[in-house]
Amino acid sequence: MRGIYTAGVLDILMENDIYTDGVIGVSAGAIHGCSYVSHQPRRSIRYYMKYCKSWRFMSFRSLLLTGNIVNTRFCYQEIPERLDPFDYQKFITSGIEFYVTCTNMKTGKAEYIRCTDLHRQIDCMRASASMPYVSRPVYLNGTPYLDGGVADSIPLEAFQSLGFNRNLVVLTQVDGYQKHGSRLDKVDAYRKYPNFRKALLDRPQQYNETLARIKKEEAAGEILVIRPSRDLHVHRMEKDREKIRLMYMLGRHDAKKALPRIQKFFGV
Repeated sequence: MRGIYTAGVLDILMENDIYTDGVIGVSAGAIHGCSYVSHQPRRSIRYYMKYCKSWRFMSFRSLLLTGNIVNTRFCYQEIPERLDPFDYQKFITSGIEFYVTCTNMKTGKAEYIRCTDLHRQIDCMRASASMPYVSRPVYLNGTPYLDGGVADSIPLEAFQSLGFNRNLVVLTQVDGYQKHGSRLDKVDAYRKYPNFRKALLDRPQQYNETLARIKKEEAAGEILVIRPSRDLHVHRMEKDREKIRLMYMLGRHDAKKALPRIQKFFGV
């Protein structure tokens, strides 16, 4: 739910006709990023506000009934295909390269999958956003995957290696944030996948090292970073509509404030 900040930032870009050559997203970042590619401002906040309290959107009830805390049928079929239609055709023709980050459970490594047809590749999106411990693995070509954030939460370096050398990085934690291990990491839930288990345990260090690299590149003017200007204490499974709305509005506020720098950075 904290990722709704990203939707606020992206909506300001769309409202000012700022579209990039490529987008790479992880988990919620991928979910909001695809609506940017399909040129659908305010879509994310619209359906988040409408369905955030529904047990089928995200809940422990869904976890007990389906094995997934995010209900697969509701979130990846009913919402985009019927309740708040996603523009699959515009996504295809937008000209923006779109990548989702997923973690291969066998190797414990991040993979960066280019999506050209999101209707056909919806399971790639689902894999990127399937949180460990509360989601079933998503199988792509017979290989199990989960949340891309396990192996690479902020895939800036990977995107640069793909040839994107002028990057706007949207973070959802305030400046100075450092990740610490989760209590769930003590649970030996992935004995069958030792490499994935190691990636889970290494995640805080990897995340914090990435933040340090981002700081250096930001200071050197090599990248532009937008992060929350204050901590609204929005939880991962937040149900309070007002807190979700405020997190979205903070993204809009911070992006508006940074708009002259963004336009200069991208030369628009």
